[in-house]
Amino acid sequence: MANDQFQLEEFGDDQTLPVVADDEGDKTAADLEPVFDVPVNISAVLGRAYMSVSQLLKLGQGSVLELDRKVGEAIDIYVNNRLVARGEVVVVDERLGVTMTEIIKSEDNV
Repeated sequence: MANDQFQLEEFGDDQTLPVVADDEGDKTAADLEPVFDVPVNISAVLGRAYMSVSQLLKLGQGSVLELDRKVGEAIDIYVNNRLVARGEVVVVDERLGVTMTEIIKSEDNV
């Protein structure tokens, strides 16, 4: 096993990971410190288009692909393929960025 992989056998069946909470029992941002360095995949989806393979093969340089969103409509922000927020496209130092305008809370995230 490579050095950068976890060895699950280090944890016995009778061992559990401690849950850290402040004096009042509420969790804080510091409780997440063990996962701060875990990489995640973030996607900002401007819109979607559906077409057949033959239509796709006809696309070339200069083709316009119509998306299912209107100008000014919020874009979806996904973390590891899970919708977590909506936002707006912004320009930051000549690069595109996203400003989060709404955080999506779902029953699965609780």
